[in-house]
Amino acid sequence: MKQHLNIKVYGLVQGVFFRKSAKDMADELAVPGWVRNEHDGSVSIMATGEKETLEKFIEWCKDGPPMSKVEKVEVNWLSEVEDFGYFSII
Repeated sequence: MKQHLNIKVYGLVQGVFFRKSAKDMADELAVPGWVRNEHDGSVSIMATGEKETLEKFIEWCKDGPPMSKVEKVEVNWLSEVEDFGYFSII
């Protein structure tokens, strides 16, 4: 059963290829959704997929790409499932 979630990643996550790396990981896991930088310096991600696959994606977000320094990851599971078709950087 597909699930839908919002992930917010805090720390040194902008200017370190976090969005590109998140897209690469999402594509590898076949997780559709999007990633964007926020004005507060964080990165927001929306994603849809099987719970087990999304949990793998969350685990990746806790480390991020090599140049990032993730301090905190907030995860909100949402009740409505949205199908994005593919993963994009916005």
